[in-house]
Amino acid sequence: LLSVSCLGDCQLHTSCGIQKCTTDFVSFTSHLNAALEDFDLEFCKALRAYSVCTYRNSKVCRGNLVYHSAVLGIGDLMTQRNCTKDGPTSSTNTEMTHDPCNYSGQTEAREHQAGEEAPPPTYLFCGLFGDPHLRTFKDHFQTCKVEGAWPLIDNDYLSVQVTNVPVVPGSSATATNKITVIFKSYHDCTDQKVYQALTDDLPAAFVDGTTSGGDGNTRSLHIVEKVSGKYIEMHARYIGTTVYIRQLGHYLTLAIRMPQELVMAYEESQDLQLCVNGCPSSELIDQSGRLPLPVVGKLLPWGAVAHPQSGYTLATATTKCHEKMLVKDIYFYSCIFDLLTTGDANFTAAAHSALQDVEALHPSKEHWHIFPRSGGGSVGRDSKSFFSLGLLCLIFVAYL
Repeated sequence: LLSVSCLGDCQLHTSCGIQKCTTDFVSFTSHLNAALEDFDLEFCKALRAYSVCTYRNSKVCRGNLVYHSAVLGIGDLMTQRNCTKDGPTSSTNTEMTHDPCNYSGQTEAREHQAGEEAPPPTYLFCGLFGDPHLRTFKDHFQTCKVEGAWPLIDNDYLSVQVTNVPVVPGSSATATNKITVIFKSYHDCTDQKVYQALTDDLPAAFVDGTTSGGDGNTRSLHIVEKVSGKYIEMHARYIGTTVYIRQLGHYLTLAIRMPQELVMAYEESQDLQLCVNGCPSSELIDQSGRLPLPVVGKLLPWGAVAHPQSGYTLATATTKCHEKMLVKDIYFYSCIFDLLTTGDANFTAAAHSALQDVEALHPSKEHWHIFPRSGGGSVGRDSKSFFSLGLLCLIFVAYL
């Protein structure tokens, strides 16, 4: 099989149809599990389909070495697996050949049924970190109070709830100390699985002690521990969803990527979802995408409370944040806000990690950075916009 799979990489220089034959064979066999009793039956069907395809291309590929290597490889594999030359072949029906617990396979199957090529699925990103700062599925950036338990996501496939607690006395800023994720049961792919993270308790398993959902061989849902007690990832192939949870200092951060069509699969009664619709206006700390910076003994516009115990000035907080983040986007200014509010340097790492999660999960590179604008926190790359905010902050401090 290794010799045949290699052929897929060697097709690039041939114009005959052998590449399509090899691609189909890989598609027919990629989801098969050698540990299952029907493996040989399905593998032989795929080999016979591969053989038929090469025969159809025998004339146009007559002088092609890759084609002849494929023919020899098919013969060897049929001998190894005791496959008969006559018999059923793998169907080109996408429903038969794609893993039903793989979201990309499901979308391809629907495309095949429709009889036309559809655009690839659209993925959306949401993240929560710091005091807390929220990036919604619509790429809106907000800083909110949202003390207590709040739903980030609540649709037909997934529920995510966070609990936020006050960070310092006298401030409306909070941070996340508990995250609950519920993967709802889905066909034969997974039973309902619940994951819960608390400060200083970031397990590498669901609450029932398992690390995967559904058939352990297909791994339609599984947890990966990246850093013990500090960073885990959850991969749900059946809904094309990835979740990152980290602990930085005493608080938790979350990042998630999910297909748009699944994000929007919810009832009207489930519209209170921070990732979908943002924070209620009564819970917003920022205004028009601008963060109020607390200054010792003074109140900046928008009602920020001073916290002299933070130990940071605007200059030292800016320097500290610049060590981790070179681009002065909203993550950079969130870092400054968090340092001035709490004095906790772990929030610098939280902002930096949040940006790293964006780079890992957000589907559009041109939208990774969000820069504040006077009209609101919108996506863009206008350097004048974020420079103006930094200058505005310095003016406020100098004036006071």
